Amino acid sequence: MGGIDISGIDVSVIGLFIAVVTGIGSYVLGRRMREKRAARKREKDRIASQANETRQVRRARERRESGK
Repeated sequence: MGGIDISGIDVSVIGLFIAVVTGIGSYVLGRRMREKRAARKREKDRIASQANETRQVRRARERRESGK
């Protein structure tokens, strides 16, 4: 019923399995790429905000970071 029979396995079942595996792989890959892109954007925003700091604010932040 369904597709051409190859050694007891229906071709439509094989196609469905491949589609599911491909979909899961695509989801995982897209998620990783989005996380990397978001991390780069956060780092870029952090650097930009630090560039706009006054000397007093920058020194206070550096003291806090070195105290950790």
